[in-house]
Amino acid sequence: MSPHRLALTGIGLYARSRTLPLTLALLAGTCAFAAEAAHRTDDVQRAPGWSAPVVALAPLLAAALIGASLYTPSEELDRTAVRPWWPRRLVHLLALSAFACAPPALTVPGDGPAFVAAASLRTLLGCVGVTAAAAVLVGARLSWLPAFCCVGAVHLASGGVRGWAVTVWAWPTRPGQEAGAWLAAGAVFVLGTALHAARGPRPENPRAQGPHRPS
Repeated sequence: MSPHRLALTGIGLYARSRTLPLTLALLAGTCAFAAEAAHRTDDVQRAPGWSAPVVALAPLLAAALIGASLYTPSEELDRTAVRPWWPRRLVHLLALSAFACAPPALTVPGDGPAFVAAASLRTLLGCVGVTAAAAVLVGARLSWLPAFCCVGAVHLASGGVRGWAVTVWAWPTRPGQEAGAWLAAGAVFVLGTALHAARGPRPENPRAQGPHRPS
């Protein structure tokens, strides 16, 4: 069998059908954007809100790219496959999440505030969880929308709010070391990942709008 045919079987075919090479390239570009935003100014010149591109925007963009890669062009084949698909879906989501989570610690200058890297990582995990769950409910192509709405609404609603509860429901806006925010974002990531692994993305092909059963 020729190398070209080998590349279109197994893992190679799966990666190509989910546009994983393009997703990895775009994720790398997003990480580079976050690094450039973090290093743009030094400690003296930093103004309030300087970390917003790193803490909020970059994780949202990364989660949107991961959500888009969950789209499958062959719902009929997936549902009739002999082998279960949930291990592939789980590895797919965890591998891209790990790839996106690796650089946050490098996006902050060594003399910068440590909470920025932690908050960026936490926001990324929470947004990936929201996006994974949204792919099951509304489809992979629109999976980015709930995460953007969630983070935007929390930023608007949490201004000036005090108390322990806000550290849980407003996890995208909290400083990096708050335990309640980490527990909330971690729970969202675990639940979203488990739901997507078990159910898969919602079929978006009109001819495949049958019962959405786990495979």
